[in-house]
Amino acid sequence: MKQALLLACALAIPAVSLSQQASRPAITGVAFARFYTTDLPAAQHFYGSTLGFDGRESDGKWVYPVNRSQWLEIVPATPPHANLRMAAVGFTTRDASALQKYLSEKGVTIEQPLKDGEFAVRDPEGNLIFFVQSDSNPIVAHSNPSPNAVSRRIIHVGFMIQDQAKEGAFWQGILGFHPYWHGGHVDDVVDWYMVQVPDGSDWLEYMFNAGPSPTLQKAGGDDHFSLGVDHISDLVAALARNHCEGNCTRTVTGRDGKTQLGLFDPDHTRAEIMEFTPVREPCCSPFTGRQPTDEEDR
Repeated sequence: MKQALLLACALAIPAVSLSQQASRPAITGVAFARFYTTDLPAAQHFYGSTLGFDGRESDGKWVYPVNRSQWLEIVPATPPHANLRMAAVGFTTRDASALQKYLSEKGVTIEQPLKDGEFAVRDPEGNLIFFVQSDSNPIVAHSNPSPNAVSRRIIHVGFMIQDQAKEGAFWQGILGFHPYWHGGHVDDVVDWYMVQVPDGSDWLEYMFNAGPSPTLQKAGGDDHFSLGVDHISDLVAALARNHCEGNCTRTVTGRDGKTQLGLFDPDHTRAEIMEFTPVREPCCSPFTGRQPTDEEDR
């Protein structure tokens, strides 16, 4: 039943015409994920020591470059909702000014106008979404790779949604994201629906079935970010060198066929670290987009 509903929703999303494709600037991948923390020293230990990224403070946030076009942000502040920690996600574009104009012409309200290479809107369910001009963040663009980093690539972000039709009209209908894979804990229930950026291999993951009032643990597992690695064995070795504490060696092969390992920051936000390519056939649906790699032009 849920599979049929997903198909109906996908078919109901208007097709993007060639003229629309031509007028929408390229959206090439995930730029950043931003989370609140209620324990800054513990969060600094997780993102800095355990994950191995070099962080620095900027405008009240801690910025952890993953590579020269992607980063993680930690905001030491009381979250607006006690059970939520995700503050914003960002995607990279090659022309932020033109994309802001494009979205305005589509009737999307600009929440934060273009400044310093980025602007923000809200999706139909109120999630704060930034679009970032390539190479516009000087901290990130001029960063050197951390020798202790467990990964050099963010491959996706995910967050809870309630209404796939509304979200799809925005992400797929207006922005041109396309289906990548969907599946669930069991074959006949869809818990995750992935849509890939139109001009790259990163993706956004719709997280279903959280309910209207999820616990902080449930919300932190759903509102997450994912790092990519070539080999999970290299990840386990890197975590050992970084003196990781907790479940630092428990790897699993997910329903999408990719081997992965999950860690949680002090506020229960999940860091999902997975191999770029599947090691077995996925359940539920085939992949309909290309797989990410360690290096990609943005």
